Amino acid sequence: MYGNTHLTEEEAKRLNVTDEDPEKLAAFEAKIDRGEKIEPGEWMPKEYRKQLLRMIEQHAHSEIVGALPEGTWITRAPNFRRKLALIAKVQDEVGHGQMLYSAAETLGKTREEMLNDLMNGKSKYSNVFNYPANTWADIAVIGFLVDAAAIVNQTINSKGSYGPYCRALERICYEEAFHLKQGHDNFVYLATGTPHQRAMLQEAMNRWYRPLIHFFGPPDRNSKHSEKLMKWKVKLASNDAMRNQFLDMYVSKIQEVGITLPDPNLHKNADGIWEFSDPDWDEFKRVSGGDGPCNKERLEVRRYAEMAHRWVREALMNPSDKYKIPLA
Repeated sequence: MYGNTHLTEEEAKRLNVTDEDPEKLAAFEAKIDRGEKIEPGEWMPKEYRKQLLRMIEQHAHSEIVGALPEGTWITRAPNFRRKLALIAKVQDEVGHGQMLYSAAETLGKTREEMLNDLMNGKSKYSNVFNYPANTWADIAVIGFLVDAAAIVNQTINSKGSYGPYCRALERICYEEAFHLKQGHDNFVYLATGTPHQRAMLQEAMNRWYRPLIHFFGPPDRNSKHSEKLMKWKVKLASNDAMRNQFLDMYVSKIQEVGITLPDPNLHKNADGIWEFSDPDWDEFKRVSGGDGPCNKERLEVRRYAEMAHRWVREALMNPSDKYKIPLA
């Protein structure tokens, strides 16, 4: 360990991590103020590295774990077209995770360390992926609204200060736009379908409403580090601002197809800010802390994948006669 990072002293020197220096800090902040990107190997405050690593690592985990509930529906998709679209989407999500792990590694933590921290419960991922997808309508809500919430977050953060993360987000947002179209098509199809399909979609919307409100994190009054992270352009909008933007963009799209949101208090106040019922932030803390409906299941699946596919990684990283396939 070196300071608050996972680096050895030798690695810290290589990556130009030093104790805080007022002159270097001033130059660092001036570069950000000019709209320039911070790149790997450049000097950066330890807190910047720590918080950026935490954010990118959690995002990477969320992409990997987020593919699990949708992946279980590939074999149960209602038709061949939906099956192909879902296969492509799950493949993209895993690819996003790989890009993000690569970006996080530039901050001094190895991919193996990150995956180990995910499987032992040390590292977190988005709360929204700890809820079950019981029906095909859950997949429609995830594909439309969870992806929409992610795009709001990622589009804003793609204008941030750390080069590798911004470049990864630009690629991810491009692909997420296709996911959103697939999800919206599925959502509208069910909303305008049979009474059973509409009822199934409404039930899914009722279940996912609170996790969607939770998605952007606790209210700004309870959020740590926001002011400093925004100054350094690790974040470019507060949790409340992103949540408000999401509601601005999607409440009307939900209502225009006749689906209701299960909150009679949801409305815009005189200042144009969305107000809603207390979304139970204690639940958010429990789920984010590992005590949600599917936390255990998600990590067990990830641990199984790590164990069952270890031989593939070993064959790729350490080729030997043991793994060679005879040509004759």
